[in-house]
Amino acid sequence: MQLDSRISAVVTGGASGLGAAMARRLASHGVKVALFDLNVEEGESLARELGGVFCKVDVTSDEQVDAAFARARAAQGQERVLVNCAGTGYTAKTAGRDKATGEIRHFPIASFDRIIQINLVGTFRCIAKSAAGMLTLDPLEDGERGVIVNTSSVAAQDGQMGQAAYSASKAALTGMTLPVARDLMGEGIRVNTIMPGIFDTPLMQAAPDNVKAALAASVPFPKRFGNPAEFAQLAETMVVNGYINGECVRLDGAIRMAPR
Repeated sequence: MQLDSRISAVVTGGASGLGAAMARRLASHGVKVALFDLNVEEGESLARELGGVFCKVDVTSDEQVDAAFARARAAQGQERVLVNCAGTGYTAKTAGRDKATGEIRHFPIASFDRIIQINLVGTFRCIAKSAAGMLTLDPLEDGERGVIVNTSSVAAQDGQMGQAAYSASKAALTGMTLPVARDLMGEGIRVNTIMPGIFDTPLMQAAPDNVKAALAASVPFPKRFGNPAEFAQLAETMVVNGYINGECVRLDGAIRMAPR
């Protein structure tokens, strides 16, 4: 798919981090970009910078997602590109003892469900609703109607201690990539997923310096965090290269996460 001013895109989690980097990259080609996020201040600021649209969205809400797509499409037309970056995490052991009291505890089930609802169901909700909209479009010269790129994680394959919910949600994203691509193959819509390693996002920037140094040193090569612009570069490739479909690609400097 050629990226230019004829194309509209939606980026979930687009106010910061990986999503913001992708939004900027799309806009650099003239693409009209809508940002879906909960962070109003950063989202509206970036939308002004890019000449795009910001929509406050909780991806666990059918009503909010429907309203956001309606607003984005009214402003800039039906999207041909969807990039899903919205997600969150929660860390707790499946079961264990409190170090101070010895009390036995287990992973809060409500927290497990919340991670699944945001990372997995929320992503699928946006995929399904965006794909339904793409079906209303005429195919482009190459027969394509649209492209969807999802964000999983290396934790889908080598999750660490305490990451049962996060890893489950991200593994499910990789697992549904090929079936969804097959569901949409007859309509000219491609679907791919990126599995990032340790990236220099706002969440990581908040970590102590010694923690960041140790994490960077754990990457085989290059020994640094990934740059969000590198994520955006791969996502762009998945959009413009018409033969990439149904793929899950690690972007991680060859890291394999240790148990802890």
